Amino acid sequence: MLKSMTGFGRAEKTIGDKTFLIDIKSLNGKQFDLSLRLPAVIKPFEFDIRKILGEGLNRGSVDCSISLKDTGDAKPVTINTDLAKAYYNSLAALSKELNLDTSNILNALIKLPEVITPSSDTLSENDWEALQQLIKDAVVDLNSHREDEGRILAAELQGRINNISELQKKIAELDPNRKEMIRDGIVKLLEEKVGKENYDENRLEQELIYYIEKIDITEEQVRLKNHCSYFTEVLNEDNGLKGKKLSFILQEVGREINTTGSKAYDSSIQKFVVMMKDELEKAKEQVLNVL
Repeated sequence: MLKSMTGFGRAEKTIGDKTFLIDIKSLNGKQFDLSLRLPAVIKPFEFDIRKILGEGLNRGSVDCSISLKDTGDAKPVTINTDLAKAYYNSLAALSKELNLDTSNILNALIKLPEVITPSSDTLSENDWEALQQLIKDAVVDLNSHREDEGRILAAELQGRINNISELQKKIAELDPNRKEMIRDGIVKLLEEKVGKENYDENRLEQELIYYIEKIDITEEQVRLKNHCSYFTEVLNEDNGLKGKKLSFILQEVGREINTTGSKAYDSSIQKFVVMMKDELEKAKEQVLNVL
């Protein structure tokens, strides 16, 4: 099963007298990079929340927001006067600079983050356990989306590898003729420049064998075929974490394609090599999204 790094998860539940809403969004990234926004009531649990998300999501640029929804119940509140004063000084200075009326600053102050908070904002052990499960539910929802995206990615990547394999077959059909054309071209050049009777045919055959061995692409084509088969094998593995492995295999595929192109000395083969490189680059772009 292939998983994409792209996905969205959501979970909502009333725990005790609080209703929590969890939204998690994930995009592709080389490592696990988390942006986390929490209400004050669960700030003490931030480290544990980060651990839950890291273990559940593994890789990607993750944006997680946990918010408290208003239940409509009246609760005792406290005012953070130090924070309110800091906000006030900044707003008053800005109002003065812009020549604005300062009479409504209080209305703005009470709406700013953390100025007014419920006085009994604490979580019991049971509430915290319930919140942990809710976070895990949101992670499961996101991973479900990742699997849906992964199925599309797997089909796309397999198609690219299949295209490379088909192009490789065309190169294999051209290769025998390429060697004969190279040999005939060298013989013709020698006959034109020095005359047929002026060179040693036995020595020529030895040199031709040496030269043709140097431009032989059989080993590259065998390795390329093996890499493509291995890519398909890894693609179909049950392991959900294989993006880096697939990326490494594509690097090896690219190496064999490049070597084939540099040794080909044939315009028809070079054309297929260019087409293979195009398929490879498209596969590399897609594999960046694989978990």
